[in-house]
Amino acid sequence: MRTIRYRQIAEAIREQIEAGAYGPGQVLPSEASLGRDHDASRVTVRKALELLRGEGLVESRQGFGWIVSGQLLSQSLESLQSIESQLARVGRAHERQILDFRFIDADGVDSKADVGGALGQRVLEVRRVSRVDDRPFARVTVWCAEELAQDLTLQNVSQASFYDLLQVEATTASQTISAEPVSADDAELLEVPVGTAALVVRRTTFDGDNQPMLMAEHVFPGHLTEFNVELAGSGEAATGSSPTLRLVADP
Repeated sequence: MRTIRYRQIAEAIREQIEAGAYGPGQVLPSEASLGRDHDASRVTVRKALELLRGEGLVESRQGFGWIVSGQLLSQSLESLQSIESQLARVGRAHERQILDFRFIDADGVDSKADVGGALGQRVLEVRRVSRVDDRPFARVTVWCAEELAQDLTLQNVSQASFYDLLQVEATTASQTISAEPVSADDAELLEVPVGTAALVVRRTTFDGDNQPMLMAEHVFPGHLTEFNVELAGSGEAATGSSPTLRLVADP
Protein backbone atom coordinates (compact mmCIF):
# COMPACT_ATOMS: atom_id res chain seq x y z
CA MET A 1 0.00 0.00 0.00
CA ARG A 2 1.29 3.43 -0.96
CA THR A 3 2.00 5.64 2.06
CA ILE A 4 1.10 9.29 1.65
CA ARG A 5 4.23 11.39 2.22
CA TYR A 6 2.70 14.10 4.41
CA ARG A 7 1.25 11.44 6.70
CA GLN A 8 4.73 9.94 7.12
CA ILE A 9 6.11 13.33 8.12
CA ALA A 10 3.21 13.93 10.50
CA GLU A 11 3.85 10.56 12.13
CA ALA A 12 7.55 11.33 12.55
CA ILE A 13 6.82 14.70 14.21
CA ARG A 14 4.10 13.10 16.35
CA GLU A 15 6.58 10.49 17.61
CA GLN A 16 9.08 13.25 18.49
CA ILE A 17 6.43 15.14 20.47
CA GLU A 18 5.30 12.01 22.30
CA ALA A 19 8.93 11.15 23.10
CA GLY A 20 9.44 14.59 24.66
CA ALA A 21 11.77 16.00 22.02
CA TYR A 22 9.39 18.96 21.81
CA GLY A 23 7.48 19.89 24.95
CA PRO A 24 4.27 21.91 25.45
CA GLY A 25 4.73 25.47 24.24
CA GLN A 26 8.01 24.72 22.48
CA VAL A 27 8.57 26.17 19.01
CA LEU A 28 9.02 23.58 16.27
CA PRO A 29 11.67 23.97 13.56
CA SER A 30 10.55 26.15 10.66
CA GLU A 31 8.69 24.65 7.72
CA ALA A 32 11.81 25.13 5.59
CA SER A 33 13.95 23.32 8.16
CA LEU A 34 11.47 20.46 8.45
CA GLY A 35 11.39 20.24 4.66
CA ARG A 36 15.17 19.80 4.56
CA ASP A 37 15.08 17.22 7.38
CA HIS A 38 12.42 15.15 5.59
CA ASP A 39 13.47 15.90 2.01
CA ALA A 40 10.02 17.29 1.27
CA SER A 41 8.49 20.47 -0.08
CA ARG A 42 7.08 23.14 2.24
CA VAL A 43 3.62 22.37 0.86
CA THR A 44 3.96 18.75 1.99
CA VAL A 45 5.34 19.77 5.39
CA ARG A 46 2.50 22.22 5.89
CA LYS A 47 -0.05 19.51 5.12
CA ALA A 48 1.62 17.34 7.79
CA LEU A 49 1.46 20.16 10.33
CA GLU A 50 -2.17 20.90 9.45
CA LEU A 51 -2.94 17.24 10.11
CA LEU A 52 -1.29 17.49 13.54
CA ARG A 53 -3.17 20.72 14.23
CA GLY A 54 -6.41 18.88 13.53
CA GLU A 55 -5.39 16.38 16.20
CA GLY A 56 -4.73 19.20 18.67
CA LEU A 57 -1.00 18.45 18.92
CA VAL A 58 0.35 21.66 17.37
CA GLU A 59 -0.86 25.17 16.61
CA SER A 60 0.32 28.09 14.55
CA ARG A 61 1.02 31.47 16.16
CA GLN A 62 1.73 34.69 14.28
CA GLY A 63 5.38 35.64 14.78
CA PHE A 64 6.34 32.23 16.18
CA GLY A 65 5.51 29.66 13.54
CA TRP A 66 4.38 26.22 14.70
CA ILE A 67 4.44 25.31 18.38
CA VAL A 68 3.45 22.28 20.42
CA SER A 69 0.06 22.84 21.98
CA GLY A 70 0.06 23.49 25.70
CA GLN A 71 -1.80 25.40 28.37
CA LEU A 72 -0.90 29.08 28.69
CA LEU A 73 -0.02 30.31 32.15
CA SER A 74 -2.54 33.02 32.99
CA GLN A 75 -1.12 35.65 35.31
CA SER A 76 -3.34 37.99 37.30
CA LEU A 77 -2.76 41.73 37.48
CA GLU A 78 -5.01 42.13 40.52
CA SER A 79 -2.48 41.35 43.25
CA LEU A 80 1.25 41.37 44.04
CA GLN A 81 2.46 37.82 43.45
CA SER A 82 5.67 36.07 42.45
CA ILE A 83 5.89 33.78 39.44
CA GLU A 84 6.48 30.90 41.85
CA SER A 85 3.23 31.41 43.74
CA GLN A 86 1.23 31.62 40.53
CA LEU A 87 2.82 28.47 39.13
CA ALA A 88 2.23 26.62 42.41
CA ARG A 89 -1.42 27.61 42.30
CA VAL A 90 -1.92 25.84 38.97
CA GLY A 91 0.26 22.86 39.88
CA ARG A 92 3.16 23.52 37.52
CA ALA A 93 6.68 22.39 38.44
CA HIS A 94 9.11 25.31 38.63
CA GLU A 95 12.89 25.70 38.83
CA ARG A 96 15.20 28.71 39.04
CA GLN A 97 18.39 28.58 36.98
CA ILE A 98 20.61 31.33 38.41
CA LEU A 99 22.81 32.99 35.80
CA ASP A 100 24.27 35.93 37.79
CA PHE A 101 24.42 36.87 41.48
CA ARG A 102 26.47 40.01 42.03
CA PHE A 103 26.62 43.37 43.80
CA ILE A 104 27.20 46.12 41.24
CA ASP A 105 27.06 49.87 40.77
CA ALA A 106 23.63 50.87 39.49
CA ASP A 107 25.33 52.75 36.66
CA GLY A 108 26.28 49.37 35.21
CA VAL A 109 22.71 48.07 35.06
CA ASP A 110 21.58 47.17 31.53
CA SER A 111 17.89 48.08 31.68
CA LYS A 112 15.43 50.73 30.57
CA ALA A 113 14.50 51.18 34.23
CA ASP A 114 16.21 53.85 36.34
CA VAL A 115 17.50 51.40 38.92
CA GLY A 116 20.00 53.79 40.50
CA GLY A 117 17.45 56.54 40.86
CA ALA A 118 15.08 54.21 42.70
CA LEU A 119 17.33 51.90 44.73
CA GLY A 120 20.59 53.79 45.23
CA GLN A 121 24.09 53.50 43.87
CA ARG A 122 24.80 49.87 44.86
CA VAL A 123 22.42 47.01 44.17
CA LEU A 124 22.30 43.25 44.17
CA GLU A 125 21.57 41.99 40.66
CA VAL A 126 20.20 38.48 40.25
CA ARG A 127 19.59 37.21 36.73
CA ARG A 128 17.94 33.87 36.18
CA VAL A 129 15.93 31.70 33.83
CA SER A 130 12.66 30.41 35.21
CA ARG A 131 11.95 26.91 33.93
CA VAL A 132 8.56 25.22 33.91
CA ASP A 133 8.24 21.49 33.27
CA ASP A 134 11.99 21.59 32.49
CA ARG A 135 11.52 24.19 29.71
CA PRO A 136 12.59 27.86 29.79
CA PHE A 137 9.59 30.04 30.59
CA ALA A 138 11.02 33.48 31.39
CA ARG A 139 14.23 35.44 31.82
CA VAL A 140 14.04 37.33 35.08
CA THR A 141 16.40 39.99 36.44
CA VAL A 142 15.84 41.40 39.93
CA TRP A 143 17.63 44.36 41.51
CA CYS A 144 17.57 44.91 45.26
CA ALA A 145 18.98 47.81 47.29
CA GLU A 146 22.33 46.77 48.77
CA GLU A 147 21.34 47.50 52.36
CA LEU A 148 18.35 45.15 52.09
CA ALA A 149 20.29 42.38 50.34
CA GLN A 150 23.41 42.15 52.52
CA ASP A 151 22.41 38.83 54.10
CA LEU A 152 21.20 37.16 50.91
CA THR A 153 23.18 34.35 49.32
CA LEU A 154 23.17 32.57 45.99
CA GLN A 155 21.58 29.57 47.67
CA ASN A 156 18.83 31.77 49.15
CA VAL A 157 17.72 33.27 45.85
CA SER A 158 17.88 29.92 44.06
CA GLN A 159 15.32 28.49 46.48
CA ALA A 160 12.88 31.31 47.31
CA SER A 161 11.51 34.59 45.98
CA PHE A 162 12.72 37.98 47.18
CA TYR A 163 9.26 38.58 48.65
CA ASP A 164 9.81 35.59 50.94
CA LEU A 165 13.46 36.34 51.75
CA LEU A 166 13.49 40.03 52.62
CA GLN A 167 12.70 41.24 56.12
CA VAL A 168 10.80 44.20 54.67
CA GLU A 169 7.22 43.53 53.59
CA ALA A 170 6.28 44.35 50.00
CA THR A 171 2.99 46.23 49.97
CA THR A 172 2.47 47.76 46.50
CA ALA A 173 4.04 47.76 43.05
CA SER A 174 4.05 49.76 39.84
CA GLN A 175 4.20 47.63 36.72
CA THR A 176 4.39 48.18 32.97
CA ILE A 177 3.94 45.56 30.27
CA SER A 178 5.18 46.07 26.74
CA ALA A 179 5.51 43.98 23.59
CA GLU A 180 9.13 43.77 22.45
CA PRO A 181 11.22 41.50 20.21
CA VAL A 182 13.45 39.02 21.99
CA SER A 183 17.14 39.95 21.93
CA ALA A 184 19.84 37.54 20.75
CA ASP A 185 20.92 36.84 24.34
CA ASP A 186 17.38 36.17 25.56
CA ALA A 187 16.57 34.10 22.47
CA GLU A 188 19.38 31.72 23.36
CA LEU A 189 18.27 31.49 26.99
CA LEU A 190 14.60 31.01 26.15
CA GLU A 191 15.19 28.73 23.16
CA VAL A 192 13.17 30.84 20.73
CA PRO A 193 14.13 32.59 17.48
CA VAL A 194 15.70 36.06 17.69
CA GLY A 195 13.02 38.69 17.30
CA THR A 196 10.26 36.49 18.69
CA ALA A 197 7.46 38.55 20.22
CA ALA A 198 7.74 38.78 24.00
CA LEU A 199 5.83 40.32 26.86
CA VAL A 200 8.31 42.37 28.88
CA VAL A 201 7.19 43.20 32.41
CA ARG A 202 9.05 45.85 34.40
CA ARG A 203 8.03 46.16 38.04
CA THR A 204 9.02 48.40 40.94
CA THR A 205 7.97 47.08 44.34
CA PHE A 206 7.45 49.39 47.34
CA ASP A 207 7.52 48.81 51.09
CA GLY A 208 5.03 50.06 53.69
CA ASP A 209 6.65 53.51 53.67
CA ASN A 210 6.18 53.70 49.89
CA GLN A 211 9.95 53.40 49.33
CA PRO A 212 11.25 51.36 46.36
CA MET A 213 12.76 48.07 47.58
CA LEU A 214 12.95 45.92 44.43
CA MET A 215 12.98 46.37 40.69
CA ALA A 216 12.53 43.52 38.24
CA GLU A 217 12.41 42.78 34.54
CA HIS A 218 10.64 39.68 33.23
CA VAL A 219 10.81 38.58 29.59
CA PHE A 220 8.09 36.06 28.66
CA PRO A 221 7.88 34.57 25.14
CA GLY A 222 4.43 35.68 24.06
CA HIS A 223 3.15 32.18 23.26
CA LEU A 224 3.67 30.93 26.82
CA THR A 225 1.83 33.42 29.01
CA GLU A 226 -1.06 35.85 29.14
CA PHE A 227 -2.06 38.55 31.63
CA ASN A 228 -5.61 38.87 32.87
CA VAL A 229 -7.38 41.76 34.54
CA GLU A 230 -11.02 42.51 35.26
CA LEU A 231 -12.04 46.04 34.30
CA ALA A 232 -14.76 47.77 36.29
CA GLY A 233 -17.63 49.39 34.46
CA SER A 234 -18.45 53.09 34.45
CA GLY A 235 -19.80 54.80 37.53
CA GLU A 236 -18.92 54.28 41.17
CA ALA A 237 -17.32 50.86 40.58
CA ALA A 238 -14.67 52.51 38.44
CA THR A 239 -13.55 55.06 41.04
CA GLY A 240 -11.43 52.67 43.11
CA SER A 241 -7.85 51.54 42.61
CA SER A 242 -8.49 48.75 40.09
CA PRO A 243 -5.78 48.26 37.44
CA THR A 244 -6.13 50.57 34.45
CA LEU A 245 -4.87 50.54 30.88
CA ARG A 246 -3.23 53.50 29.20
CA LEU A 247 -1.70 54.23 25.81
CA VAL A 248 2.05 54.76 25.70
CA ALA A 249 3.19 57.51 23.34
CA ASP A 250 5.66 56.65 20.60
CA PRO A 251 9.28 57.31 21.67
